[in-house]
Amino acid sequence: MFLAITNIPRDYAWGSPSAIAELLGRQPSGRPESELWLGAHPGSPSVVVNPAVVDGADTLADWIASEPDRALGQGRRHLPFLMKVLAADSPLSIQAHPTPEQAREGFERENRAGVPLQASNRNYKDPFPKPEIIYALSETFDALCGFRPLDEALADVDTLDAGSGRLEALREHLRDSLEATVAWLFDGGDGAESAIAAVSRAATERVSTGASPSVATVAELAELYPGDPGVVIALLLNRVSLERGEALFLPAGNIHAYLGGLGIELMAPSDNVLRGGLTPKHVDVPELLRVLDFDPLPLPYLRPTEAGPGVSRFDPEGVGFALLHVVPGETGAVVSLGGPSIVLVTEGELHLKGQDGNIRLTRGESVYVTPDEWRLAVTGDGEAFVATSA
Repeated sequence: MFLAITNIPRDYAWGSPSAIAELLGRQPSGRPESELWLGAHPGSPSVVVNPAVVDGADTLADWIASEPDRALGQGRRHLPFLMKVLAADSPLSIQAHPTPEQAREGFERENRAGVPLQASNRNYKDPFPKPEIIYALSETFDALCGFRPLDEALADVDTLDAGSGRLEALREHLRDSLEATVAWLFDGGDGAESAIAAVSRAATERVSTGASPSVATVAELAELYPGDPGVVIALLLNRVSLERGEALFLPAGNIHAYLGGLGIELMAPSDNVLRGGLTPKHVDVPELLRVLDFDPLPLPYLRPTEAGPGVSRFDPEGVGFALLHVVPGETGAVVSLGGPSIVLVTEGELHLKGQDGNIRLTRGESVYVTPDEWRLAVTGDGEAFVATSA
């Protein structure tokens, strides 16, 4: 079964006023448009275009709840992913996500403490992890992700200090450990506020004479979030600029922040975010430190595999979902589905034929595909993204 779905973009302040509308051929709303959610997450479930087809269910979440076997397949009770179109005009908060075990424990702990699910100081909104893929749709998509090797961070600190001694406290904490440094900055320990101000000032001055990408990022963030510990935390993180078609996979514990760009995001359907700066929202330092992975790691590029002519598959191990990029070309493409799936067309017009049904989609249209279709023959001139179960 093919079920046409749509949604209204979220209007978080960091969103672009035009990028999502331009991608999907829609009229801009006049507000920031940050994320278009395609899935069954209760925060913004996809809207069913023709409810009569599914006995009057207005949203995908409603239909799944009423007919889970038909919608998801025998034995499933929830859609294992959430697909988003994300458009950032300014940086998102520095954040990390928990492991499955940390999510379950944290959710149960806050329930026992009586913290309301919608409370602003609640860390765990559900008992699930939130691993995620980000695929760059814009010419560049900029992000911070994971801690840098310590010697790289110290080299930038030395450059900013320029022999003045103003950053000696920061240098000493870094020589102790990354974890000690992050805790000191967030807790406002002795000299932390002065270090944040000194790094911000030095980075801003350095930009005019040439600076590393990390230092330039610090200068940008210092202007947007003066005095925020996240400004210095950014100096400790890998700075990456994805080109169109490149992707990152961000597992549990990976500290990251999206800085700007348009992308397709695919994640587990969770809302568990531990924030670490560059935000007016709740920051729980002890909980953030508990989930962070402080080991410096290579940039987490996610390389695709060729899943057939015109089909690239981004498939992180063990997360239960995969993202496919489909450009059928003259010969068409065949897409194997792992279960319930969502297809979004971002260019042109495509025809999808499954085991039983078929549908024609144009730019900006999306459809939910039930698992009984199991494989799609895709023809036409265009581009689509497929979120599927793995």
